[in-house]
Parts: sequence; structure tokens; C-alpha cells
Amino acid sequence: MNWHTRVTDLFGIQYPFICSGMTYVSNAQLAAAVSEAGGLGLIQIGHLKPEQARAEIRLARSLTSKPFGVGLALLMPGSRENAEVALEEQVPVINYSLGKGDWLCQRAKAYGGRTIATVITAKHAQAAERDGADALIVTGHEAAAHGGEVTTLVLLPAIRAVTSLPLIAAGGFAQGSGLVATLALGGDAVAMGTRWAMTTESPLHAKTQAMVLEKAVEDTLYTRNFDGMPCRIMRTPTGLAVSRKPLTLWRAMWQSLLLMRQQGTSLKQLWMTWREQGFANTLKLSYFGAAVERIRLAILDGDQVRGVQLIGQAQGLIQDIPNCAELMQRLVAEANIAQQRVQGAQR
Repeated sequence: MNWHTRVTDLFGIQYPFICSGMTYVSNAQLAAAVSEAGGLGLIQIGHLKPEQARAEIRLARSLTSKPFGVGLALLMPGSRENAEVALEEQVPVINYSLGKGDWLCQRAKAYGGRTIATVITAKHAQAAERDGADALIVTGHEAAAHGGEVTTLVLLPAIRAVTSLPLIAAGGFAQGSGLVATLALGGDAVAMGTRWAMTTESPLHAKTQAMVLEKAVEDTLYTRNFDGMPCRIMRTPTGLAVSRKPLTLWRAMWQSLLLMRQQGTSLKQLWMTWREQGFANTLKLSYFGAAVERIRLAILDGDQVRGVQLIGQAQGLIQDIPNCAELMQRLVAEANIAQQRVQGAQR
């Protein structure tokens, strides 16, 4: 079955399946493997130093000749520098979130690049369209990390009602049948994080991957106490502990400053972030910065005692760890079966 949609045409990819940008997970190897399989892989560069971001982009180019992209949160200090790297390298697709991206959209279009804005409300979607985004990732409540308060089933048609842009649904997807549901609701593609993290090309630690296989769809927590924003994490003893006890302001600021030091963020960059984002958003950033080390420990070290794993409810739908090419072909086959089921029900 032909799965060409507005998203495949827009990005020049074969299948409307995208690997979401995940901190410490979505590296060059994973992104390139997804792109080679016919989808669109995104490298998450928001937590990297500019020279590291450039190296990842160039590594991806050496691994695939197909379109790929990068993802970054504009709220992060150093995001402007990392965005400049992506623009200089003329990355085919730039996915941005948590900030106004009009300048980014304009400059990417100048070299023929495409931009995707990640949104969680209809208001965000309309603002992103005004800013010049080419497509939107609509992230529902089921997603890992910072999904919206509304489920994907409701959020997708609500945003379709206010914008004509191509929509990429995210949150709650781990099977090809999700693509058929997305198309029925007005979407054009599916983005998955947890499912692509559970592949052989993913850097997610084997211990953490084994835990995911054991978890059910109910085994997540949605809490503001982990990083200051509503966030979905894996239900573990450590996850429960951090969800019950709010992070103090001073501890958050101190740990955030330590992270900025590790990343080489200058005082000038911090001051610029404060001026551009204001006190409230800079405070959010401090809380997020305090959580980054826990995220790294869970993902790269497999340490679920000190670490906390960002995970979507779709974890309970995952039963194996294939490579990206195998997974893509399975997703397409599942989408074909789901489409045939729908067509059979209509007769």
C-alpha cells in the first residue's frame, strides 16, 4: 500500500514515520538508521555543546544520504548557538520547541530547509503557523517527557480545526495501526520516541531496555515535581520518590549551574537567556537543568536507582528490540493490515 502523505512529500521520505528527538537517545546513529529505513530521524542537540552538535550532524551525513533532522528546545541556554550550527550545516529539517521560532523558520527556508514546531495546544499551533513553520508535531498526554494535558485522540483533531499545516501526531504510538488512526483524525504522519528507543541502534542502556519490556502501559507517572514542568517518567522507586517531593528552587538553580558549566555555557549566554526568556522561563530552565543528570544516568548508564527514565505510555505495547529497518517494515505491514480492516468494516 502506498503511504505517501503531505509529510512524506514535504520531507522527501518514503514512509510517514518519524523518530522523535529524545535527550541522550536520539543521536546520529539512531537518526541515520531511521532515515535509512525510510522515515525521518531527528538528532536531539539541545543538551550538546555546539562542537558536539556539529560532529553529530556530520556523523549522520556520513551514515545516510537520506533526509534527517535535528531537534532542540529554544528555551535552553546555548540553543541559539546550536541552532546556528544546524543552519550553517544546512540540516534538511529543524524541529524546535519551547520558544518563538520565526527567525529559525526564515533562515532555514533560505537554503531550502524545513522546520517543524512541537506544540501541545491549539494556541501554540496557530502561533507556529504565523512564525512560518512547515509542519507541526502535535504531542499528546500519552507521550514521554513534556506531552500536553490533552490526549492525542482529542488534541489532534482540535489542532486540525485551527491550522492547515501538515500534522505529525506524537504520544501513545508504538504500532503501525497508529498511522491509520492518525490519518483518520486529520494527521499526516506519526512520531514515536519510546518505540525507536527500543531498537538495536538506540543508545538506551540494555538494563533500561529490559525494564521497558517488563512495564505495562500503566507504569508511568505524570508529575511536575521532577523537572518543574508536567513530565511523564517511568514508574520506579526513584521515579515515585521524585514525584512526591518537589525540587527546591535553590537546589534546582545550583544543579542547573553545574550542568551549564559542564556544557561550557558562558555567563553571557545565561544573561541573554534571562533577558530573552524572562524570570519565569529561566526558572523553568533551572528545574529542567537539575533533572538532566538523572536522565543521563538512566539512559546511558542504566542506573534506575539514581536515574529517572523519561518514557511514554506506549512502553506497554513494546515486546521486543528489533533493528530500525525491521521495525519500519513491521510498522508498514501493521498499517496495511489496519487499513484493510477499516476498509473491510466499511463494506
